[in-house]
Amino acid sequence: MWLMTVSERLVPSPQGDHTLIVIPTYNEMETLPDILTRVWAHVPHAHILIVDDSSPDGTGEWVDSRCEDEERLHVLHRPAKSGLATAYVDGMGWGIEQGYPFILQMDADGSHRPVDLPKLLARMAGPDKPDLVIGSRWVPGGAINGWSSKRVALSKAGNYYVRFCLGTPVKDATAGLRLHRAAFLAKHEVLSRVATTGFGFQVEMTELERSLGAVIAEVPITFDERIAGESKLDSSIFVEELVMVTKGGLGRLTHAARRAFSK
Repeated sequence: MWLMTVSERLVPSPQGDHTLIVIPTYNEMETLPDILTRVWAHVPHAHILIVDDSSPDGTGEWVDSRCEDEERLHVLHRPAKSGLATAYVDGMGWGIEQGYPFILQMDADGSHRPVDLPKLLARMAGPDKPDLVIGSRWVPGGAINGWSSKRVALSKAGNYYVRFCLGTPVKDATAGLRLHRAAFLAKHEVLSRVATTGFGFQVEMTELERSLGAVIAEVPITFDERIAGESKLDSSIFVEELVMVTKGGLGRLTHAARRAFSK
């Protein structure tokens, strides 16, 4: 049970009011200083939480030094590299405990454009009051910059497989740029249900929130290839996601079959 009750009456603004941006880091000194500058240029009222896994390049220590004279910046130090999913779970859990009504996930590698953040915030303030807004590459207006045609095809195929197996209408369930309504996460204890440790977290969170009745919206964004540093992706990430989605699909088919035969 989360410690604080989050007000459901507040609405986000395009300037980032009432919003915490969670950015996991591991050796991101090449990108992070510029990311912070660009984020605050577009959402100056947002607070940022860096979840650092004891980066050997000194990322965490640099953030500590910035926190001394920047009240919008916070840092959560973790003792070792422990996976993207747990970084987001720890960061979002911290945000809920601190009372932030809106929590945004964002990568530290420059692939998510800060100019797109106000669009997610504006959509969250829409009349249908979404619980989750996803920055999508695969809705009209979305785009990819710097990917090979093979990688684009793999991403599209992966998202199609997710939709086929899980029956979700979400076009970009693997997207990493997303804005959550903290009250929904807290009410349904969503973070305590997360089982994945890597990039499969994005698909799992999408399905968890959808299955719990979340209103989900997608807005188009442009996704850029990493601007600097070293990618954290490896084959184990894709294996984890494939296994999770396939299990979910088999479970869905089994449930449907049982319902059919019980009639």
